[in-house]
Amino acid sequence: MTDLIISIGQIKSVYTLVDFYQYIKAVEYLICLAFFVSFPSFYMYLNKDLSRKTEY
Repeated sequence: MTDLIISIGQIKSVYTLVDFYQYIKAVEYLICLAFFVSFPSFYMYLNKDLSRKTEY
């Protein structure tokens, strides 16, 4: 897994179509993981209850 994360930004030679599909699929999974982690927190940030603020 560490090798995958390190190799994301590097340009690497792809020799077969299967290697290309595996690389694209790995990048796609990382994008989906980032979305599924960030979207719920962003949604909670947008919909937090503002009526619980105390006024000074």
